[in-house]
Amino acid sequence: MKPERVRSYFQHALSEVESSTIGDRTRIWAFAHVLPGAVIGEDCNICDHVFIENDVVVGDRVTVKCGVQLWDGVRLHDDVFVGPNATFTNDPFPRSQDHSSPLLETIVERGASIGANATILPGTRIGQNSMVGAGSVVTGNVPANAIVIGNPARITGYTRSGELNIEETAARPSSHTTGPLGRRGVRIIDSPVFDDLRGSLSVLESDALPFTPARIFTVFAVPSKEVRGEHAHRTCQQVLTCVSGSVQVLWDDGVQRGEVLLDSPGTSLFMPAMVWGSQYRFLDNAVLVVLASLPYQPEDYIRTYSEFLEEIDDYDRRSTPTPPVESA
Repeated sequence: MKPERVRSYFQHALSEVESSTIGDRTRIWAFAHVLPGAVIGEDCNICDHVFIENDVVVGDRVTVKCGVQLWDGVRLHDDVFVGPNATFTNDPFPRSQDHSSPLLETIVERGASIGANATILPGTRIGQNSMVGAGSVVTGNVPANAIVIGNPARITGYTRSGELNIEETAARPSSHTTGPLGRRGVRIIDSPVFDDLRGSLSVLESDALPFTPARIFTVFAVPSKEVRGEHAHRTCQQVLTCVSGSVQVLWDDGVQRGEVLLDSPGTSLFMPAMVWGSQYRFLDNAVLVVLASLPYQPEDYIRTYSEFLEEIDDYDRRSTPTPPVESA
């Protein structure tokens, strides 16, 4: 007979824990019920009246506050916070006694926070370090680091938490000189604007560009609630100019993160390779013109923020010169 494993987590006397896969130092409080198939990591805090179904995986250092139900298909990565009475769903077409609809997986990535009474629709992905406001209804994927609120939830900004050293940046008037933003060389390019009775004209000379454009595309008719971009390029460089209206641009080089408001044809933003970017708050029928250093190449795109962080670490290691070995 095998000796019974010594329990290394805390279980309140009024809780029901049927799973044998509970991490060290996890605390499970009164009236919580954990079904046999659930997997819970280390140092978690499962508060009163939490129900956790079978096909659920909870990472390390996760906090699940009172009144939350984690249904089959929910995946909470490390360091996630779930506020009281937040509601997860897994069936897009629920009917009583009808289980024909496939259950969808819902993923909450590392470091994300979900506010009290928020509702998360099935099949969505809550991005790394993002924050869902209290009472919000999440109907689609939430980008990494985004702050979303409302019903349906929309992006209102980006977080200043996590491992990054956040650098707040606003577009400057063309009379100001602008140095690099962050460590990768993101910078604002100012170009002259000429106004007279006939209208206005802005000029962006080729010698002001850090590359010769191989592609030009335009982004327009974007509802203010939507987000564009949400990717990085491995080798392609871009210059962004909002020629009408305004758009908020996020840049993130893996160490620093900032935002630039593009609201004049005389202000452009240079985005080097290996910088994560997204554009949101497209206001007043904004028209965004993008100059790219390469033709469209699908393999050049990094589509998820977690993959970007992994690749940026490898990129930095390859880019760091090896110090010379001193001779004796």
